[in-house]
Amino acid sequence: MSDQYADAVAAAAKSHPRPSGAKPFVYGTAGFRMNADLLDPVVYSVGLLAALRSRKLKGQAIGVMITASHNPAKDNGVKLVDPYGDMLEQSWESYATTLANTPSEEMAEAYAKAAKDLGVDSDIPANVIIARDTRPSGKALVDALVDALKATGSQYTDYGVLTTPQLHYLTRATNTQNDAHPYGEVSVEGYYKKLSEAYKTAMRHDKPTGSLTVDCANGVGAVALKEFLKYMPKEDDLSGGLKVNVANDRIDKPEVLNEKCGADFVKSGQRAPEGFNGKPFDRWASYDGDADRVLYYFHEEGSIFRLLDGDRIATLAATFIRELVQKAGLEEDLQLAVVQTAYANGASTKYIEDVLKLKVECTPTGVKHLHHVASRYDIGVYFEANGHGTVLFSQNAQRKIRKADPQSPAELEALTTLRALTELINQTVGDALSDMLLVEVILAQKEYTVKEWAATYEDMPNRLIKVLVPDKSDYATVPGTAERKLEKPAGMQDKIDVLVEKYRNGRCFVRASGTEDAVRVYGEASAAYDVDDMLRNVEQLIKVTPKAN
Repeated sequence: MSDQYADAVAAAAKSHPRPSGAKPFVYGTAGFRMNADLLDPVVYSVGLLAALRSRKLKGQAIGVMITASHNPAKDNGVKLVDPYGDMLEQSWESYATTLANTPSEEMAEAYAKAAKDLGVDSDIPANVIIARDTRPSGKALVDALVDALKATGSQYTDYGVLTTPQLHYLTRATNTQNDAHPYGEVSVEGYYKKLSEAYKTAMRHDKPTGSLTVDCANGVGAVALKEFLKYMPKEDDLSGGLKVNVANDRIDKPEVLNEKCGADFVKSGQRAPEGFNGKPFDRWASYDGDADRVLYYFHEEGSIFRLLDGDRIATLAATFIRELVQKAGLEEDLQLAVVQTAYANGASTKYIEDVLKLKVECTPTGVKHLHHVASRYDIGVYFEANGHGTVLFSQNAQRKIRKADPQSPAELEALTTLRALTELINQTVGDALSDMLLVEVILAQKEYTVKEWAATYEDMPNRLIKVLVPDKSDYATVPGTAERKLEKPAGMQDKIDVLVEKYRNGRCFVRASGTEDAVRVYGEASAAYDVDDMLRNVEQLIKVTPKAN
């Protein structure tokens, strides 16, 4: 490392000491995430890595997002975003972990070693863009990040409070300005304009039925949605107009972030957020705290809750896009697949394979895994059941859609809509606002109500629960099983298998949480009471299982 940075890195690190007695920090699927009081030195180390990453990539902009998504307000987190809006390249995660666990007095040496090991030329300019969600700890953590960027002589732009998808958008837009087809204008306004123009094109002949109420989890999604609505057609416009009611938008009260509301609460509890007042078959949606997930739901008569989760969004999107590809005459040219995790409802997988006749791939939990597999196809639809997902159009697919010569008015209509979807869908990451607009376009064009959407197939009864454990590292899954089998604690998987055999069409998976000392337990069976009983038994098994060796 150049001497010009060594002294500055060492000096700045003294202001961000690693707390004594803290557990080792690990960069995971969601980056680093923990109690905000522990995060200051971690964020400083991430700033150092962001500078290295940018220099390694010849000065391309690297994004840094400070958020803890669906976690309580007391938590926060930080993650890096690669130049095209992808998650940080996996091979760099170990460097992130090493730097985060380095004592402040050794930070300059660790930074220099990382720079040498990675072959980084410190004379290349570094460029970083920053955003944070509404958590009260975010501002101080940005200050820690900026200390690292200043110490390494990096250029940076702080965009303030934004959703995670907006930060991903800005990262990709920044790095594609000189491309033949730039991703978009490098501004927050450019994000809104891109989505609104694509929505208007896709909805040129259609208008949504009724209204949509959006639970914004009392987070940054409320800010983005309200601003975006200024760019939308008015609700009384003949085409495209959408009436949106914004709920749970109390960003002035940090303590209510994700409290009894938001996508994680709705999915985990299989219930509407607190304060829900929808009439039967009213459309509702929930974002999570940083607005990269969305779920739909409604009540039937008798206040029966019906969830339209990520599996439902995936099947809806796959059906619609496949129909457009067929109508556009591109069916032989473009391969479409759906990517899920083991936590996808079994009925959705069966529907995709048996009814839609589309290929399904299964990956471990974590968007980086789904994104990677989806990118192998011309069109890859991926969603986790929790509502986090998107649709990827390969360069080949976008080129063919863009250059196709329509032979009929019907082909022209299909191609026009497909082209609009490649702009409407945020292909860098799951985006609650973008995915919500996609759903609204599909429901309007197919003239579907939420009742008709829910009737496409019957979900297997299922639940996802969280069980707190002393140390999540005691739990690990067998590689290559898409997190469907536990490797440790030793012998626990055999006990789970014996339990699950008692239930008709029973399935149950246990995996360590990526964000807290807990395990996630998914259960599915033919009857709801069997699911509840199975999960009670597995939870008890977890609580009495000795600590892993």
